[in-house]
Amino acid sequence: MFNSRLGCSSISFRHEDLPAALRTISGLGFEEIDLGALPGVCDHVPYNLDAPAVTAVTAEVAASGLRVRSVNGDIGDLNAVLDDGGGQAARERHLEALLTLTANTGAKALVLPCGALSHEPVRSVEEDLDEIATQLIHAGQRAAEFGVELWTESLHFLRFCWNLERAELLAQRLAGAGVGIVMDFSHIVAAGEDPLEYLERHQGRVAHVHLRDAVPGNINLSIGNGDADFAAGLRALAASGYAGHFSLELETRDVTHDERPATAAKAASYITDLI
Repeated sequence: MFNSRLGCSSISFRHEDLPAALRTISGLGFEEIDLGALPGVCDHVPYNLDAPAVTAVTAEVAASGLRVRSVNGDIGDLNAVLDDGGGQAARERHLEALLTLTANTGAKALVLPCGALSHEPVRSVEEDLDEIATQLIHAGQRAAEFGVELWTESLHFLRFCWNLERAELLAQRLAGAGVGIVMDFSHIVAAGEDPLEYLERHQGRVAHVHLRDAVPGNINLSIGNGDADFAAGLRALAASGYAGHFSLELETRDVTHDERPATAAKAASYITDLI
């Protein structure tokens, strides 16, 4: 029905519990998901991710018959200065649980954010970027132990690497480390940046693409209701040799929950024609 490279993030239906969201996504004709595991954004994966929770979520996903492209998770602010009171150990436990879930669901990668939900540095811009890169590289090394990849969503309008400059500086620090970059059209447009320039600065680095519309300052629009030029962006991705997948991450605020399935199907048909 839709292009096989186009999936739907479970975040698109975060108002439903995980089994219901998976039924909705499958019923629309999608074959692939990104699994939302972002505390405060999507509760489909418990934040206290112990072994029984990993087993339960894995079973629910398997029962749906949907493929998992990535697990979109969070292990805390990667530019935070952790104390010696167990903060680093707790982060490591959460990382291991998310990587276990990623591997057990057959996902290709775990996605982590590009820093805290703040544009302000904890120490300085350069030091914070160094720390974020260090933490992502470490997470990537751990991911390899589980047979999966590590990606980071950068730029992200709400997080530390919120514009082209910081996203490029982070990418430079990650060069050669095997950490993939997730491109999100809505965050780029919300930051007042140009997706085509983003692609020029991240040649060969984009591992996955999130699709949602935006206007400067607002990331929560349905596809077609914002300023993102998906036709030009997808042409540029194809011209650059991008062979990865796309995911509708429709965490939108311009439709009702009842309208959401039809809006997702309409967006999927539109994007399918562009891929």
